[in-house]
Amino acid sequence: MTDAPHPETAIAFQGEPGAYSHLACRNAYPGMQPLPCATFEDTFAAVREGRARYAMIPIENSVAGRVADVHHLMPYAGLHIIAEHFERISHHLLAVKGATLETIKSVKSHVHALGQCRNLIGQMGLKVIVGSDTAGAAAEVAQKGDPTLAAIASELAAEAYGLVSLKAGIEDAEHNTTRFVVLAREALEPNPNLPCVTTFVFRVRNRPAALYKAMGGFATNGINMTRLESYMVGGEFAATQFFADVEGHPTQRNLRLALEELDFFSHEVRILGVYPRHPFRMKAAAGAE
Repeated sequence: MTDAPHPETAIAFQGEPGAYSHLACRNAYPGMQPLPCATFEDTFAAVREGRARYAMIPIENSVAGRVADVHHLMPYAGLHIIAEHFERISHHLLAVKGATLETIKSVKSHVHALGQCRNLIGQMGLKVIVGSDTAGAAAEVAQKGDPTLAAIASELAAEAYGLVSLKAGIEDAEHNTTRFVVLAREALEPNPNLPCVTTFVFRVRNRPAALYKAMGGFATNGINMTRLESYMVGGEFAATQFFADVEGHPTQRNLRLALEELDFFSHEVRILGVYPRHPFRMKAAAGAE
């Protein structure tokens, strides 16, 4: 068992060593020490309780969409988003040494990873086994030592568990990318004159056209909303919470006015973070034009 990293240099993530969140930690913060945690709640607690400086949290994937549970947990974690990171997901078919593409008969991984590699799985006629996560599947393949069993996981997982990559880049979609947010105990104060993202949650009042009216302020003030998702809260079908990302800083007049109008039509508006816009957004926008 390895010693726990120093809290000031630790960055917590949910999952086993070799998970894509672990890879995101290493790529975004190479000077920090990744701290694996069993659940998202444990990951948030590690930062809140001072055992880690940051938390690396996956929030959405370009293929699978929203990451389950995060939207429900993050607004109440007592932390602040200070950065975002985009990680290109490159799946590998991993197996024990001595295995070949011809010996593999079944493959295990997280349900999303399996779904993202349907073409290869179909071509090889593999039996699919659903696991709790990609890195855990890789660890199990290494532990069993069965040359007929493979895992779909990251290259980092191969390194962590002594496996070999029989085939790289097996994902169906070339754009497969996961967006992560980085959370800390203290909020960041980015330069409002530089490109920023503001993330917030809100609940509109339960009356006709409330959402339409709440969103009107963003249109009239020229605010680009890059994300808006709804999800149920408190088990009530009438209580819907919205999770949103907009471009801009709340101290800028147009965004300030839009948020004031949103607040008028909402029960609650809670800003989760204001942070620098990642350069990946500009590349993605240019490619979409």
